[in-house]
Amino acid sequence: MSVDVRIDQGRLSRLLRLRGGIVERNLARRTARVADIARSLAPGTMPAYIDWHIEEGPSGLQGVVTCDHPATLYVLEGTRPHLIRARRGKALRFEVDGQVVFAKVVRHPGTRANNFLGRALRLGR
Repeated sequence: MSVDVRIDQGRLSRLLRLRGGIVERNLARRTARVADIARSLAPGTMPAYIDWHIEEGPSGLQGVVTCDHPATLYVLEGTRPHLIRARRGKALRFEVDGQVVFAKVVRHPGTRANNFLGRALRLGR
């Protein structure tokens, strides 16, 4: 006498991918780890703007890490040298070597790209 047990792969994979299932919990743990690494690599006040969530994608669940800081794109891609002009007031005010300086126009040297989100993704695997 023989006994056969058959498991429908489609049904099993749907059960594994259900919300709250083992796959979602593992994905949430990994996504949270990547977000924590991104927070440690982000400059200035950007760590406070980094968040993560799980969403339904075209091929199943996806972990998403977002940074809503207004300067995120400038940090990730860097900037070329550019001029900064006073817009609201008559002059810009800043400090150089402890001295307060006023200027109508400043030549900003630009910034190097800092892809902290990409590095966090590579380190979080």
